[in-house]
Amino acid sequence: MVSSYRFFIIIGIVVIVGIGGVIALSLSKGMFSSQDYEIDVDPLKDPQNLFVTARVMVQNTGAKPLTNVIINYGNGDVLNLGIMTPGQKVILSPPPDNPLQLVKVTADNGISVTKPYRVPPKMPGMMGS
Repeated sequence: MVSSYRFFIIIGIVVIVGIGGVIALSLSKGMFSSQDYEIDVDPLKDPQNLFVTARVMVQNTGAKPLTNVIINYGNGDVLNLGIMTPGQKVILSPPPDNPLQLVKVTADNGISVTKPYRVPPKMPGMMGS
């Protein structure tokens, strides 16, 4: 009878450690990288009834610093960020009167990411829906 309790205790501990490992890996996004030079870009625009809010998140998800990081919002609007350390994340606001179509982020070591702005889904009862 005592051995069956031990079995269930060991199974419980294994399950708890497994769940903890999964949570730790999901929370460490950007901390462990598979490549030396890698970048994550997330442009978002949220049209409301009277205005549009927009932001661009840029994160160095690589293991080494990125140099000469340049954000091109389109329409001649360019921002030079310079150097981004591993794990560094910045949230930027596009310039006023920008058409908010595409964002292109480039850096040394062959980094070039172009993404369109994504629009979050509207839920009934939420602002702007």
